[in-house]
Amino acid sequence: MDVDLKLLKEITRPSPSKIVLLVIDGLGGLPNPKTGKTELETANTPNLDGLATKGICGLADLISPGITPGSAPGHMALFGYDPVSFSVGRGVLEAIGIDFNLNPGDIAARGNFCTVDEGGLITDRRAGRIPTEKCTQLCQLLDGLLIDRVKVFVRSVREHRFIVVFRGGGLSPLVSDSDPQQVGISPKVITALNQDAEKMAGTANKFVAQAKVVLAKEHPANMVILRGFSEHPNFPTMSEIYKLKPAAIASYPMYWGLAKLVGMEILETGTSIEDEFLTLKENYNSFDFFFLHVKQSDEAGEDGDFDRKVRVIEQVDKALSGLTSLEPDVIVVSGDHSTPAVLGGHSWHPVPVLLYSKYCRRDKVMEFHEQACLTGGLGRLQAKQIMILAMANALKLTKFGA
Repeated sequence: MDVDLKLLKEITRPSPSKIVLLVIDGLGGLPNPKTGKTELETANTPNLDGLATKGICGLADLISPGITPGSAPGHMALFGYDPVSFSVGRGVLEAIGIDFNLNPGDIAARGNFCTVDEGGLITDRRAGRIPTEKCTQLCQLLDGLLIDRVKVFVRSVREHRFIVVFRGGGLSPLVSDSDPQQVGISPKVITALNQDAEKMAGTANKFVAQAKVVLAKEHPANMVILRGFSEHPNFPTMSEIYKLKPAAIASYPMYWGLAKLVGMEILETGTSIEDEFLTLKENYNSFDFFFLHVKQSDEAGEDGDFDRKVRVIEQVDKALSGLTSLEPDVIVVSGDHSTPAVLGGHSWHPVPVLLYSKYCRRDKVMEFHEQACLTGGLGRLQAKQIMILAMANALKLTKFGA
């Protein structure tokens, strides 16, 4: 049975206990054909294994078995929101993340600078991960266009990523993406998903056509692909639902956007894993819920770099003592989706989850990886249930009913 947010508002209560949610992006993997072991099974993780021994483990489906989640729904589920009911597009998250001031009616899309060959086929969806400085220069070339009385804003995010915001009357986010999510084919034509979105589709296609001309002599970033058209939603905050004072520690703007959307305070941090754990320590007394996000594991998986993903996991494990030494009441370790290096992208596989508190019923899991978690006491659960379990173990839920 699903527990709705209205019920949670009624039974949550403030308390001094603290919860830390560590999200290792793209955590789940698949066996390396050479060794038969996943990235987690390959990595040397004594600290995660020790925490698993003292806690309870399982596997979580972010949306539903068989459905591959994007980063946004994966995180919304981990925050305890139904990822289907509380859906938000990538464009808005990136825009909020970089503090772009969205007006009512604005439509935002996430963009990639990409590389296309002479035939217009995509050869690299990320244009070799161009430096952020180059991305900023290219965005300046495209910013400020006026298309059919629609003002177009283009802003750099990081590396090859940017946002484009369309501002004008009669726009709808209900359009398809131009990003085909694969190489070897041309960018897609953006199409309206209903009649009200015809103007948006036409404007977006004209922007892409103009970008193609402007970028024709650039290399490797000679084209753009767009996805995640969306407008700013209004979601209840974690403070309203859970009576928490929540904070987010992340090094990438999209996750700042997600955190802001649910009312978290963004803590300034460095770009390394060690920086993030240090930021947790420095701010530990000021909040009772921390979302700590590690991005590098997902990037390695998307690049198909098995060994680098193993190294990132081991780096997180070494930094983990900086978390456990603070002795939070509840620690949750999981991922927003699986990104197996052998697939080079997100997958539908459930993610390992570890929950530690002095009130959990320990299982017999002695290591933190997919096979071990398959036998864990949490079983296979929906990711949106994890937050409820964390709240219960932090003694932040009152009894339901008489």
